[in-house]
Amino acid sequence: MLRVVRTGNGLVRGIPAADPRVTSFKGIPFAAPPVGANRWRAPQPCANWEGERDCARFAPISMQETPGIGDVIYNREWHVDPEIPMSEDCLYLNIWTGAKAADEKQPVLVWFFGGGLQYGYPAEMEFDGERLARRGIVVVSVNYRIGVLGYMAHPQLTREQPEAPANFGSLDQQAGLRWVKRNIAGFGGDPDNVTIAGQSAGGGSVLSQISCKQNTGLFHRAVVMSAMIRDPYGVREVGRPEPLAEAEQNGAAFLRFIGAGSLEEARAMDAVFIRDRYAEYMRQCRPMFTVLDDRFCTGDPLAQYLSGDCVDVPMLAGNTADEFPNGLPAGDEASLADAAGACFGADAGRYLGFEESHVRGEAGFGTVNGIGLTVRGVFERKARQGGKNYYYCFDADIPGWDHPGTFHSVDLWFFFETLAKCWRPFIGRHYDLSRQMCNYWVNFIRCGDPNGADADGTPMPEWGPYTSESPCVMTFTGEGPVSAVVPPSPFERFLIDRVVDRI
Repeated sequence: MLRVVRTGNGLVRGIPAADPRVTSFKGIPFAAPPVGANRWRAPQPCANWEGERDCARFAPISMQETPGIGDVIYNREWHVDPEIPMSEDCLYLNIWTGAKAADEKQPVLVWFFGGGLQYGYPAEMEFDGERLARRGIVVVSVNYRIGVLGYMAHPQLTREQPEAPANFGSLDQQAGLRWVKRNIAGFGGDPDNVTIAGQSAGGGSVLSQISCKQNTGLFHRAVVMSAMIRDPYGVREVGRPEPLAEAEQNGAAFLRFIGAGSLEEARAMDAVFIRDRYAEYMRQCRPMFTVLDDRFCTGDPLAQYLSGDCVDVPMLAGNTADEFPNGLPAGDEASLADAAGACFGADAGRYLGFEESHVRGEAGFGTVNGIGLTVRGVFERKARQGGKNYYYCFDADIPGWDHPGTFHSVDLWFFFETLAKCWRPFIGRHYDLSRQMCNYWVNFIRCGDPNGADADGTPMPEWGPYTSESPCVMTFTGEGPVSAVVPPSPFERFLIDRVVDRI
């Protein structure tokens, strides 16, 4: 087993995972600590060390509000530990490998966590990479700066460091990818067979990395889970980067909020103080997200992917059935219904969803899943450009006293095959589904095609690429995977075109 590996900065020692055929390396530094003068700067080179570095435990998580406080669903699900170590010194990554020798050239998965670019960390228990490593994948999870420490812009930053004025969290991810390119062969991985993947803001991060042509050669496939978010009704705009000038104004307002007259003063302030003040700031002002800095981020990542102005790679993407429903406010219902009626006649109301009890008092609305519509529309256009991409919808029953439905992020337990870590009373068929979902994922990571046999050698349902001519949808149900060609309904067609034309 590969228990000790030489990296470009020194030796690291891992430990046997629960399955001793897998070695886990936790807390490997890939950049210098982003503290002091390195706060709000691009990640700097990591210092070398002597001897073997013990990599048995996760490094501290990025600065954020303390996890595990309160009874929101994610604090019940995986943000369970208020005592988890947290520090501004957080630029570390983790590796799971089943390789016995450095020359095995196993496929590599690089994972970016989600959390709205404000929360989250690789140590979340659903992200355990052991089950994928048992299937011959080298799994890497990369930590990165989030919130105000990861995404603040400011006029002084733009003047003094124009080469990297913003998007420090995204630059951390990029530094992690470059580290993988240089070092992963030592862990039995193939640097020329890398898939980047993420969910929610992690999936948005994948799109951001794809849109940055500096990353050419660093990865070869992508998985974007629950992150192609566009609103077919034009009410919400999620995922478009903020113009630099607007982000600078937001950053200047924050420095005034904390009483800092300059970046030098702000860099000298305690990280916990900044974290706590940012939590207050977010309650009344805009959070800080990806910035259109014309350096790392040169446009809307989704638009760049759609047009091919990017590192154009095969993609697997999808959504859960219940997450982020897009609603049509009652005041707009009549006008859109009239437009739909002109197209679809008497059935327009059914296509709008108004017959499905989406009426509460005077605030009636029709709902659709904007993520699903966006992915399908984008994949149709990409197929015309020769792309081969795969669409899924997660629609399994989720047990528990809270009756949560297929809430945003619940599919992570299944793709990573970590259901046994969850408190929910999953039963045998859920474990069967998880095993098959993990199999599909591993197959795509390995060669860009999710199809293959189950653990007992029986073929899994065929998952075809999504095209206009054959819109194949893989639905992960509580009874197992169901693959079907599902043409959009007339009104879905109307909304898909509406979404894609607005990207």
